[in-house]
Amino acid sequence: MLRMYAGGRGLLARAEDRAKPFVRWGVTQGLPRNVMRQAAKRGDLQGRLINNAVGSHTFDLIPLFDELRASGPMHRGAFSQVTGHHALVHEVLASNDFRTGIPSAAAGPLQRLADWSALEVFNPVQPPSLLVTEPPDHTRYRKLVTRVFTVRAVESLRERTEQVAAELLDSLDPTSPVDLVERYCGLLPVTVISEILGVPTEQRDYILHLGAGAASSLDLGLSFREFRSVEACLREFDAWLTGHLTYLRANPGDNLLSKLVAVRDEEGELSELELKATAGLVLAAGFETTVNLLGNGIALLRSHPEQLTLLREQPDLWPNAVDEILRFDPPVLLTGRVAARDTELAGVPLQAGSVVTTVLAAANRDPEVFDDPERFDTQRENARDHVSFSAGRHYCLGAALARMEGEVGLRTLFDRYPDLELLPGARRRGTRILRGYESLPARLA
Repeated sequence: MLRMYAGGRGLLARAEDRAKPFVRWGVTQGLPRNVMRQAAKRGDLQGRLINNAVGSHTFDLIPLFDELRASGPMHRGAFSQVTGHHALVHEVLASNDFRTGIPSAAAGPLQRLADWSALEVFNPVQPPSLLVTEPPDHTRYRKLVTRVFTVRAVESLRERTEQVAAELLDSLDPTSPVDLVERYCGLLPVTVISEILGVPTEQRDYILHLGAGAASSLDLGLSFREFRSVEACLREFDAWLTGHLTYLRANPGDNLLSKLVAVRDEEGELSELELKATAGLVLAAGFETTVNLLGNGIALLRSHPEQLTLLREQPDLWPNAVDEILRFDPPVLLTGRVAARDTELAGVPLQAGSVVTTVLAAANRDPEVFDDPERFDTQRENARDHVSFSAGRHYCLGAALARMEGEVGLRTLFDRYPDLELLPGARRRGTRILRGYESLPARLA
C-alpha cells in the first residue's frame, strides 16, 4: 500500500514537472503574446511596436516612434503606459517612485503559478539578478563589482583591448569574405570580459554561443519553442557557471570572479544563488551590448562615408562617434518600470503596481532634445545625452567598458581596413529587445 502511495506521488511529481514548462511559458510569455497580438490587430501602438520589433532594423520602427511621441506624453498601450519622450523616459528611469521587477498587482494566482513553476537556474530577468532587484540588495550586489568598471579601471584595460583587436584582425584573411560579427564584433568584447572574470580564452566561442541563445530571455511574447530553447541555454549556462565557480574555488586567480567567490565563501555576503546571478549577469552584459554596438557602428559608418572621412581627419572625435552610434541605433530597444507607490507622470495618475514602458530608441530621437534627430552626426554636441545605457541606479554598470571597446574596436578596424566593404547578406538579430546584427559579411580589402 505504501509502495503504491509512493508510486502515486512519484507519478504526480513527474506530471507536475512536465506541466511546469507550459505554466512558465503561459504566465510569462503566452498570455502577453496573445495580448500583444490581439492589440496589434486592433491597431494598438504598443502591440504593433512589440510585433514589428522581431528581427527588424530599428530604423524600420521610426514611424512608430514618431507616432508614439505624437500621441502625447504618455500612451495607454495594451500592456502598460508607454512613453518615447526623452524627459519622461529619463524621469522614470531615475525616479525612486519606480522600480524594476514584477508589478505588485500580479501577486495573485498568476504570480503563485509563476513561483510554483519557476526555473531554478540563473535568469537575467528573475531575482536576484541586478536587472530586477532594488536596494538594499541591488546596492549590495553592485558595490561588489563596481570597482572593476570605473572609468579609471576601464582605461587601464585600453592597451590590452587594443592588443586583442589587433590580434583578431591579424587572424583574418583579407583576401576572403568574412563575417565581422562572428570573427570580430563578438570575439573582441568576450575576450576582454573573459580575462576580467578569469574565463579561459579557449571557452570564449562557447560563451558567445550561450549568450546568443539566451538573449531572447529579455523578450516578451516568445513562442513555446523559442521559450524552451532559451530555457535550455539558461540551464546550460547555469551548469557551465557552476563548474567554472567550482574551478575558481580550487584555483583562485587575480580576477573578479575569484574575488566574488572569496566574498561568498569567506565573508558570507552572497548566497550561492546571488553569486551565480551576479557573476552570470556581469559576464553576459560584458559582451552582449558591445557586440551590437560594434556591428551597428560598422554598418552606420560604411553607409555614411563622409563621417568616416571626418573621423580619419579628426580622430579625437571617436569617443563622440561611439555615443552617436549608441543614440542612432541603440543596442537596447526599451525597458520597463513599475510604480512603487501611487504617483503621477506627465499629469497621468498612476497607481502602485502600474507598468510604464520606456522606449529608449524613441527617446534617442526626440526632436525636443536632438536637433535633426534623423541625421547621423559624429560631431553632434549632445550625443552623450542618449539614454541607451538607462539612467539612475540601474544605469549600465559596463557603460564605460562598452564605450572604450566601441572606440578601440571601430577605430582599429577602420585604421587597418579603410576600404572595408560590406557585402549583401547582412542579417539583424531575431530578438525584440536587444538590437544588432547576427551576421555582417564584409570584404576587407
